[in-house]
Amino acid sequence: MKILNFGSLNCDNVYTVPHMVKAGETLSSASLEIFPGGKGLNQSIALARAGAQVCHAGLIGEDGRFLVKLAEENGVDCSLVELRPGRTGHAVIQVDPSGQNCILLYGGANQLVDEAYIRRALAGFGPGDLLLLQNEMNLPERMIDLAWEMGLTVALNPSPCSAALAKCDFRKVEWLILNELEGAALSGEPDVKKLPKAILQRFPHMKVVLTLGANGARYADSERQFFQPAFSVKAVDTTGAGDTFTGFFLAAVLEGKEVPEALLLASRAAALAVSRKGAASSIPARAEVDGGGGTRGYDAF
Repeated sequence: MKILNFGSLNCDNVYTVPHMVKAGETLSSASLEIFPGGKGLNQSIALARAGAQVCHAGLIGEDGRFLVKLAEENGVDCSLVELRPGRTGHAVIQVDPSGQNCILLYGGANQLVDEAYIRRALAGFGPGDLLLLQNEMNLPERMIDLAWEMGLTVALNPSPCSAALAKCDFRKVEWLILNELEGAALSGEPDVKKLPKAILQRFPHMKVVLTLGANGARYADSERQFFQPAFSVKAVDTTGAGDTFTGFFLAAVLEGKEVPEALLLASRAAALAVSRKGAASSIPARAEVDGGGGTRGYDAF
């Protein structure tokens, strides 16, 4: 099985602030740090650091070449990444003293995808391969449709949750990996314990992974449910924690681990990531994650 991650490549501008800026407020930041990021880049690096073979498709401007270099240094195949005129996508990220963040995105080159490029990227993949998508690039609906027509398994992280997702045919998505806010927006169910089943009532074929930050993670499909408690750590920066979880979870599943083992590995990796600054730069290596202990999850029924 080959993995294609068709995802965003961003420059993350991270500001340390006493609190999230309010409407009409001018706020001084204690520091500015620039990190590589984008949910696509983060998840490709997480997959690679977890031991998976992953190919990345995405678009950059001239200012984004360092992102490709970083991905390649981490073992990601970037032969499908293409250059476009203008700026690479970037993010303005505020991080408060508790490590919580809020993010403002500018799409840049990430929003310049066309169908010809999608077809070029998918050309080397076929039945049994996995396509991983997020929602920081345009035309996610065409990526899903074309991948499904070619027999690929589609895994979707619908983040950020936006109107663009309404165009996507979720019947063609097998893995849905999302947080509680995204889950509530898609399902209309605010109760996290009921949320996975609410999604499965509409799409019974899906495998749903719900990440809950410090409250752990839940998995549900048509037959099983599991809950994985979170690891207790001091959060420094939560940026990229969900992407770390996604990469390690999928890598574990694709290497044949059972879902509870994959949840445990992914939760352990995310806990390490939040204890460090940055997004892509905070993702741990597989050896760091394998060596940890911790609490196993349990059957939720």
